[in-house]
Amino acid sequence: MDYEVAIGLETHVQLKTNTKMWCGCPNEFGADPNTNVCPVCLGMPGVLPVANKEAMEKTTLTGLLLNGEVRQSAKFDRKNYFYPDLPKNYQITQYDAPSVQGGHVDFEFNGEIVRVRIVRVHLEEDVGKSFHFERHSGIDFNRAGAPLLEIVSEPDLTSAEMAYTYLNALKDILVYGGVSDCDMEKGMVRCDVNVSVRPKGQEELGAKVEIKNMNTFSGARKALAYEIDRQQDRLMRGERIEQQTRRWDDVGEITELMRTKEEAHDYRYFPEPDLMPFEPPESRIRSISERVVELPLAKKQRLMAEYSLPASDAAAFVNDPVMAGYFESIAHQSKKPKAVANFVINNLRAKLTETETTLEEVKFSSSAIPELVELIDSDKISTKIAQEVFNEMFDTGESPNQIVDKKGLAQVTDTSAVEQYCDQAIEANPKSAQDYRDGKEAALNFLKGQVMKLSQGKANPKLVGETLDRKLRG
Repeated sequence: MDYEVAIGLETHVQLKTNTKMWCGCPNEFGADPNTNVCPVCLGMPGVLPVANKEAMEKTTLTGLLLNGEVRQSAKFDRKNYFYPDLPKNYQITQYDAPSVQGGHVDFEFNGEIVRVRIVRVHLEEDVGKSFHFERHSGIDFNRAGAPLLEIVSEPDLTSAEMAYTYLNALKDILVYGGVSDCDMEKGMVRCDVNVSVRPKGQEELGAKVEIKNMNTFSGARKALAYEIDRQQDRLMRGERIEQQTRRWDDVGEITELMRTKEEAHDYRYFPEPDLMPFEPPESRIRSISERVVELPLAKKQRLMAEYSLPASDAAAFVNDPVMAGYFESIAHQSKKPKAVANFVINNLRAKLTETETTLEEVKFSSSAIPELVELIDSDKISTKIAQEVFNEMFDTGESPNQIVDKKGLAQVTDTSAVEQYCDQAIEANPKSAQDYRDGKEAALNFLKGQVMKLSQGKANPKLVGETLDRKLRG
């Protein structure tokens, strides 16, 4: 029997704010344990939470980036549960009235544009971090109370690889939008995975198994691949899949049972009595909408359409927004933006890395790369000479034309001069000449190389090839 897989993800993302969600403690990574704490985030008696304005605004911004509905009224709730790493032993979160309802994420997968629907985006607080030692455990409360978004998807994902691609696409959107740095090493993105398997064609979803607290996207992919195989194997043996929560053992590369799945009412939600509902006015939402940026997929598609770039070049610019901005600022100066992109991606970026230089410190003018492309296009210099010219203009700031004239790098396009070089190459390499006459096409490339050596790289390669072919076939 064939089976279908349905995967939904609950992605938790730390928001990029200076302070925590309910207090003024720094929201930062790497401080000494239990130093960024106060009576509010330590859950002391009598304290009151005050909502972080920037966190509320970035939640609204996330809703707009994900094409969701920003609710006119959202409220906070208390989620009662045993939290060993949250001092007040309940979490302030959103339950039945989240900040954002609906939405979707579009991304490329297997050569197609795939859409995954979003159920909701709600704002809550993060918990502290537990550390387990040989004979005892410790808790660092620095992270407790940090603003945390939970982005819940519909079960639209159908494979471990698709889930991995979705997570990366979602991360790119949030980083592009300035919502979060999404630094995996700092624990800024985690996810819970919900997966079920059912016979192909069956409308009803299979029993849902949740895998908790995945800290890496690759880990989520591995856990899903294992769990899908485990469930399919049990179903093929006629066994029943139970709804449960499991954990991923990254060392053993298996999922293990943690507990049977609690239903939502087990958390005993009730409205947070110390916080008023959040009701952003339309004017505020319009103001936040001005912070919405072009998303990665849309940017890639536009770069390909507007500048005739291949997917690989467009993707390189999507992954480097600063370099993309530089490219777009100069591309209009050239009739061949693809050639401009090549110099920006392959030459300029490499030089910046090699010399530890920023774009602001580049010496040559914004017209230099388009000017260099024009020199190649007009056959004044070869692509090989262009590499030399680029290095020179990067070091000195001189224009390409100045460098070519100063160093005498212009291509030899005089027919009689090229013929002399070709005659010398043929005379010095009679075997290669005869090989080409006998039909060995590769021999012509060797002879062209000899001509380029004789001309110190200045002969026009196209003219050299045509001249050699005419002389050898004549």
